[in-house]
Amino acid sequence: MEEQVLRWGKRIRAFRKLKGFTQEELARDLHVSVSVIGSIERGKKVPTTKLFEDIAQHLGVTIEELKAEGSGS
Repeated sequence: MEEQVLRWGKRIRAFRKLKGFTQEELARDLHVSVSVIGSIERGKKVPTTKLFEDIAQHLGVTIEELKAEGSGS
């Protein structure tokens, strides 16, 4: 599970950067702290299902794309 969570975080970071958002902007738009986003991207925190859905929607991708086995976009 730990490796999976780290992979999700890396993909979230990759999509966030691809879309041109900073951690601060994403956190603000999702009404969470920057430390939450940072912890998720580092694989230290597993987002709730709702937050995972909100992140995917905000980044314009599906949850499946965030959880995919590849290395990111």
